[in-house]
Amino acid sequence: MPGRVVYVDVPPRIVNRYLLSTERIVISVRMHPIAVISPVFVILAAAVAAGFVTELLVRSGSVRVAGVIWVLWAVLAVWQGWKVATWWRRYFVVTENRLMLITSLFDTDVGMMPLAKVTDMRLHQTTFGQVLGYAEFIVESAGQDQALSRINPVPYPSQMYQEILSLIFSPKPRGGNGGDLARDWLRGIAGCRLAWYTLRHEPGV
Repeated sequence: MPGRVVYVDVPPRIVNRYLLSTERIVISVRMHPIAVISPVFVILAAAVAAGFVTELLVRSGSVRVAGVIWVLWAVLAVWQGWKVATWWRRYFVVTENRLMLITSLFDTDVGMMPLAKVTDMRLHQTTFGQVLGYAEFIVESAGQDQALSRINPVPYPSQMYQEILSLIFSPKPRGGNGGDLARDWLRGIAGCRLAWYTLRHEPGV
C-alpha cells in the first residue's frame, strides 16, 4: 500500500516469541513516555525533600533520623522505579490478525484481541495529549470479556489509529463457502444440460 506507515520501535525479537509463524508485525511500540513522567517526578521531588529534611536534621544533631529518611526515600524510589521498568518492558503490538499488549518483566502478561472481533475503536485525546502526541484507544469487541479494552498512552495516535482501521476494514479475500459451492454446482448442471442439448440437436451428431 503506497504511503503506508509501519512503526517498529521495539526490536521484533522481543515480541516474536508470542507470534504465530505466519504473523507479520505491522506496529510494535512502547507506550508514550508520558506514562513515566509521574514516577520520575515523584522520585526527584522526594530526593529534594529528603535532602532538605536531612540538612535540617543534621544541624539539629538527629543523624540517625536523617538515615531513616533516606531509607524511606530508597523504598519510594524502588516502588516508582518499578513503574518505569514496567513501562520499558510493555509493548503494544499490532499484527495483520490481532492487537496485543505484552508486558514482560519478571512475570509475563500477554493480552490479545483478534481484529475480526473488534466492533468499535475510539480514539480519545485530551488537549494535553494533542500537544505531547499521545492518546487513548478504547476498544470494544463482540464478546463480553475483553482482554484489551483501554490502551493508554499510545504514541503516534492519529497515524496508528488509521493504520489499525485499515487492517480492520481491509477487504478480505473471498474464500469457498456455501454460496460459492452452490453457484459452482448450478453452473456445473447448466454446463451438462448444454452439452446434452448440443449432442441431441447439432446436425451430424
